[in-house]
Amino acid sequence: MAFIKEFKEFAMRGNVLDMAVGIVIGGAFGQIVTSLVNDLIMPPLGLLLGGVDFSDLKIVLQREEYSFDGSLMLSPEIAIGYGNFIQILINFVIIAFAIFLVIKAVNKISHKKEAKPEPAETPADIKLLTEIRDALRML
Repeated sequence: MAFIKEFKEFAMRGNVLDMAVGIVIGGAFGQIVTSLVNDLIMPPLGLLLGGVDFSDLKIVLQREEYSFDGSLMLSPEIAIGYGNFIQILINFVIIAFAIFLVIKAVNKISHKKEAKPEPAETPADIKLLTEIRDALRML
């Protein structure tokens, strides 16, 4: 029973609950950013690039082989699909840039210039000691 009690205390700590909420919100935010990139940013970018899709680029090591009449595949194609890696890398850069812009906008909105705290007034006993010191210097 001590193990279950210890686990319950661990799971109910504020840090664990905050982390769980952060993960859930992060997952939802990830979907928003993915939609932003795939649905809003990539179509115009693809149009500008002439509809280039890197995901189909590959180096074929062995072509597909079919039977004489073409009805039966004897061996599948073996290829290095480097284009998909390039496409995912481009998507990552775009997503990272989109997140940067969102975070920058949120920070700009939420951060208000903090007023510099005014220096505290010197206490009376310190003022008195300062006056005594200055008077002694004059002697």
